[in-house]
Amino acid sequence: MSYKGVRPRLRWGALAAGVAMLVMAPASPATAARLPVGNVQKAMDGLARTPGVVGAIGGVYVDGRPAGAGTAGSRLLNGEGGTIPADSRFAIGSQTKAMVATALLQLVEEGRVGLDDKLAALLPEVAGGLVERADEITVRQLIQHTSGIPDFWSKDGSSEPSFDVFDFTTYYRPIDVVATTRGRPRTGEPGETFAYSNTNYTLLGMIIERVTGRTLAAELDRRLFRPLGMTRSYALTRPPDGIKGPHGHGYYPDSTGTLRDMDHANASWGFGAGNVVSTTHDVSAFQRALDQGRLLPPSLQAVLTGGAAGGKVRQRADGCVDDLYLQGGSGIGYTTLMLYTGDGRRQFEISVTRSVDDATVIPEMAKAGQAVLCPTN
Repeated sequence: MSYKGVRPRLRWGALAAGVAMLVMAPASPATAARLPVGNVQKAMDGLARTPGVVGAIGGVYVDGRPAGAGTAGSRLLNGEGGTIPADSRFAIGSQTKAMVATALLQLVEEGRVGLDDKLAALLPEVAGGLVERADEITVRQLIQHTSGIPDFWSKDGSSEPSFDVFDFTTYYRPIDVVATTRGRPRTGEPGETFAYSNTNYTLLGMIIERVTGRTLAAELDRRLFRPLGMTRSYALTRPPDGIKGPHGHGYYPDSTGTLRDMDHANASWGFGAGNVVSTTHDVSAFQRALDQGRLLPPSLQAVLTGGAAGGKVRQRADGCVDDLYLQGGSGIGYTTLMLYTGDGRRQFEISVTRSVDDATVIPEMAKAGQAVLCPTN
């Protein structure tokens, strides 16, 4: 599992290879014709039949209004706990990253941070060996995953975490998380190579806290959650923080192969990279505002999408009038995926809790999303 982040939008043919990464691009032109919204409950029922899916919820929004919702499977393993409320909260994983990048870019717009400011100048405590070449790495490179800083999640690039996922109680400061990458090989020269790294967003969260004097959680609430009416969203900070209210539980096997309930997975590892809890309504509200240009000016939105370096891939899904785009995230025992139109008018957010690797469920989530936003009858 990984908290995956900002990357060019994916072609439909590349779903299994990496759709769990957050993928963003400039908005596509609005089209005159609109296809109807498909049956969300039917899509969730089909998704819940996927082996390893514990529960699934989804919500579709058109011009900011709910246009369908569904829930299938169960809150707990083996059909226990009843169904997950369709409007319940869930961890959004790397969908957090777009929110963190947006908050940081708003600070750039305000003149409080520069895109070319160096990491060592902003966070002197990570220089001198903790982060190699911190005096060369820029804010822009952190946002766009071209810093070359190794990923804290995995030592070898696999989906297996490099830390004890069953440590539910120890609080790891953001700098402690960054320190776990010391001695790992860099992934490239600063500014030259895209290499996905959660550590970039841990550092961006630290920069936001240093510049504003407020916690990352407070700053996301002040800049995004409250202004956009995301009243049920918040950022996890310390263990044993968890998801408020009835919600789905995800599972992960221990060394004996026994599935463990990961409902209180250690929140401190996700700081900046995947620590937001939200709902289908709230995530859709954020994406709509972002796509409609209400959060950033075009020049800074281009930084978030990769500018000329990428993020401009568009491909029609079969049967769709509109171009569809994807973003998503994954965590220990869960995966989220949003399909949406780049004009900001339609969003369909799906949350799945699971007991298998996310590679098994991602293609089925994408199919469910396409069935709702591109119904064939």
